[in-house]
Amino acid sequence: FRFSGRILGLALIHQYLLDAFFTRPFYKALLRLPCDLSDLEYLDEEFHQSLQWMKDNNITDILDLTFTVNEEVFGQVTERELKSGGANTAVTEKNKKEYIERMVKWRVERGVVQQTEALVRGFYEVVDSRLVSVFDARELELVIAGTAEIDLNDWRNNTEYRGGYHDGHIVIRWFWAAVERFNNEQRLRLLQFVTGTSSVPYEGFAALRGSNGLRRFCIEKWGKITSLPRYVPTTVQKQRFFVRHEPVLCCISLTEMMNL
Repeated sequence: FRFSGRILGLALIHQYLLDAFFTRPFYKALLRLPCDLSDLEYLDEEFHQSLQWMKDNNITDILDLTFTVNEEVFGQVTERELKSGGANTAVTEKNKKEYIERMVKWRVERGVVQQTEALVRGFYEVVDSRLVSVFDARELELVIAGTAEIDLNDWRNNTEYRGGYHDGHIVIRWFWAAVERFNNEQRLRLLQFVTGTSSVPYEGFAALRGSNGLRRFCIEKWGKITSLPRYVPTTVQKQRFFVRHEPVLCCISLTEMMNL
């Protein structure tokens, strides 16, 4: 875990996006920030809802709880105190805020305290804490993993054309018209098919990187292709084109299945 933390730190320093998903509490752990009730929604929605109900409602004479929680260890259920003397401390309307905070901390850290601490320690062995102290959890997530939401206008404005293509070329116009019909997941798959990454840097498409540094998304004509249209398509021909974009998605799917 310590080694993984170092790798994570090196990726951040060298501005390489990680094609991985981490929860919001994980990024808070990297920043050494405490989690709150809203973070629990990313881990356990049902558990979050029960604590949210407790927070929003008066629990006097409704709940019979103490500052304890049941844990299962090697098939045996044991009672653990959330604080010293917790077994003898009833949860009331007055102290429920403390109870919720301790329950959130327990749920987030359950079974992974040592592993998380080792990863965080490795992360800061290569990253100066001052460099990330300006980020909140959401901003750190964008820097490390990028965004999964594609801004089509930003993508188009930062695309490079070669081989006689340009933004106004009929084939290029058809291409973007097809991409407009894709949902966000299909656009991400197309991006990964072409660039190898399914994330966009937080700075946008202008900051896309390849193995040798910054590399813009590129559409290029290869060889002597004679089947490309050089006329304005009719309505029927446009409809046929949009049907033909399905093989593109099929090729992407087959490539993913073969792990190419």
